Amino acid sequence: MSAEISGENITELDPLGRSAHSAGAKLDAGKPRPSLVLGGFARALMEVTKVGTLGAAKYTDDGWQEVPNGENRYDDAMLRHWLQEKMGETHDAESELNHLAHQCWNSLARLDLYLRQQEKELSKLPGLS
Repeated sequence: MSAEISGENITELDPLGRSAHSAGAKLDAGKPRPSLVLGGFARALMEVTKVGTLGAAKYTDDGWQEVPNGENRYDDAMLRHWLQEKMGETHDAESELNHLAHQCWNSLARLDLYLRQQEKELSKLPGLS
């Protein structure tokens, strides 16, 4: 069996070298480990979650995905929070949440919109739909 990470084929292996058909085998060596990010950055992600929750209450759940020219607008929002932080302001006056959390939320929105666009473009290629 094989898996793909970042476009590179790797062979699925048990990290302890067990055969796939041995009791206790788990073919997860080399696979992404989300617990390192989700658990390791739990505090930061909770702050970003607060920003997302506030945005959903202010606007609508998942409405950010439909904002026209979203990539540029989330870049600008991220940079406004960055500038406020660099000027010594730690928390956003309106939300009372940390500017860094706002920056991260906007960066994640920007990344997600970019990835969605990449998927859309790939799906249009012949033989990939």
